[in-house]
Amino acid sequence: MSSRPDWTVFHAQLHRCLKQRQLVSQEQRLLIAVSGGQDSVCLARLLRDLQSRWQWHLGIAHCDHRWRSDSQRNASFVKQLATTWQLPYYQQTALEIPTSEATARHWRYQCLTKIAQQQEFSAVLTAHTASDRAETLLFNLVRGSGADGLQALTWQRWLAPGIALIRPLLEVTRQQTRQFCQEHHLPIWEDVTNQDLTYSRNRIRQELIPYLKTHLNPQAELNLAQTAELLQADVDYLEAQASQILASLCQSPRLLE
Repeated sequence: MSSRPDWTVFHAQLHRCLKQRQLVSQEQRLLIAVSGGQDSVCLARLLRDLQSRWQWHLGIAHCDHRWRSDSQRNASFVKQLATTWQLPYYQQTALEIPTSEATARHWRYQCLTKIAQQQEFSAVLTAHTASDRAETLLFNLVRGSGADGLQALTWQRWLAPGIALIRPLLEVTRQQTRQFCQEHHLPIWEDVTNQDLTYSRNRIRQELIPYLKTHLNPQAELNLAQTAELLQADVDYLEAQASQILASLCQSPRLLE
């Protein structure tokens, strides 16, 4: 499919996914959210490799929460990646350290939206994987979420008018991104907080999913992600049907009597 030596099955998979799902378009301005971990470095490298085919205008953004003592060095690491790959780099640093994961996530999306608006990017791409989707489903399931919560981490949604949030790696696992980084000798920033089992998501990642894969189903991670995909289709269908019914009622007020 390509004579380039760095073209792999992974490149072809992402290229096909972007086309079939119509997630992005030719010559689009795309802002890649990069933490420095294996997933985001993998995504940035893949998009950079595909850039010539799509004629994108790419940029890298990093959000420094100041949670860790090494956060500035983490930011410098990501900046160096952007420099090496000759991509524009944008950074936001928290004035106040977020007090929770939810607060940090909200602040991060605010920052990414602001950068996209200021620099005229029409989409922000994050490196959420099928592994993240499986973990989110389990996390929300034990909290008693309904279908809306269980199908979280959709392929795309709007951050603001004209700015889409896109997650192009939802078909691949964290194991695949790790293998890609190893095969391409990509530097990775190891976030030590990912090993802290006081965080529920880390406990799901480090203990629950490995247990499910070992004792119940080796494909548990992918199957959970597929369940989230099916739930998303159900929610989309129900919302479409509800919208049609509402439109019909509005056109025939007598039906409301």
